[in-house]
Amino acid sequence: MEKLINEFSLGLFFWQSLLFLLLLFLLRKYAWKPILNAVNEREEGIKNALASAEAAKKEMENLQADNQKLLQEARAERDQLMKEAREIKAKMIEDAKGEAKTEASKIITQAQNAIESEKKAAVAELKEQVASLSVEIAEKVVKQELSNKDKQLQLVDDILKDATLN
Repeated sequence: MEKLINEFSLGLFFWQSLLFLLLLFLLRKYAWKPILNAVNEREEGIKNALASAEAAKKEMENLQADNQKLLQEARAERDQLMKEAREIKAKMIEDAKGEAKTEASKIITQAQNAIESEKKAAVAELKEQVASLSVEIAEKVVKQELSNKDKQLQLVDDILKDATLN
């Protein structure tokens, strides 16, 4: 250290200081300023990217919340549609049952009416046949009874006895 102090030169110190200051000026003008500007721009870019990422994250959260809401609404609408479909199905089944019962009642009534009319026709036909047979039997009996003259006189006497004159 003593050697340095003994060999100190003011001119050399001046020129070294001047060169150092010139170097600092040049570095500041051509190197530090652009480097600091680049660092500042990069820092701003990173801040903007972080802000954009945060905004995108919030937007994604909002979209997810909207999606969940839409999904819940779609499920509720699906459930409502299923409920309405079940109600319509039950109503259609009830209507079909009612129509079937009405139609069955109508068919049963028509069948009963047809049976009743057939029954009346059969009874009428039977009565007609019975009357016809009765007339034929009576006719044969009367012919047989009246074929003989003694029997005819006997029949007239019996009828006159039974008849009372007023």
